[in-house]
Amino acid sequence: MTGFPPWLLRRPAEDATARVFCFPYSGVGASMFNRWPRWLDGPGGTEVCPIQLPARENRIREPHFQTYQALAEDLVTPLLPYFDRPFTFFGHCAGVLPAFEAALRLQQQGMPTPAHLVVSAQAPPHHCPHDRFLGLDDTQLAAELAAIVTARGGEPHPLLIELTLSVLHQDLESNRVYRRRLTVLPNTRITVVNWSSDPEVDLSLLRDWKGYAAEVRFRELPGGHYAFLSAPDGLLALLQEA
Repeated sequence: MTGFPPWLLRRPAEDATARVFCFPYSGVGASMFNRWPRWLDGPGGTEVCPIQLPARENRIREPHFQTYQALAEDLVTPLLPYFDRPFTFFGHCAGVLPAFEAALRLQQQGMPTPAHLVVSAQAPPHHCPHDRFLGLDDTQLAAELAAIVTARGGEPHPLLIELTLSVLHQDLESNRVYRRRLTVLPNTRITVVNWSSDPEVDLSLLRDWKGYAAEVRFRELPGGHYAFLSAPDGLLALLQEA
């Protein structure tokens, strides 16, 4: 493969035995995974492949995807060459929803489907829209974005927050209009992650993922809502297992 699509930050390695495709949540891009290792188990093993969405970071001049369904439709064909070996989708919070839609789109088109969907801190589609950010004003959203930057090891900058806030509004609108009845992924296992100190999503809602796949497991990991940003060992081990 001589090139790679803009949906990826880098060309996937040809010697990877498996891949984990990571979907960013509302308002941010693939760089949110910059503290994650490229490999879960060393070069030539399971490769971490962050997904880059349009309208942010190096794709900031591209139009927004508008809906998660349209995003999934645009994404699966360019990435199809990299679904040539076992792969998993990972999403945190609203990043789960385009990951789910992409898995569903692959299933509907008779394409390779992810062996696993790892759901982190997100209510299932039939409870959507369900996002605390939907009820926040710009001042509150800016404070949340600043907290995310700090959690990633950076220092909030007003201009960066302003640019991110613009993307976040569009992403939240996609979340606001998302509707999906309970839909089964027959060839994909699902693991639902609950973070022990995360008040964002009630555990009873997370348990309603049961029924979306033939096998749905539930795991609790230590930490708060943004603990995943630092690639904690427990999460990486779970992904490697998946």
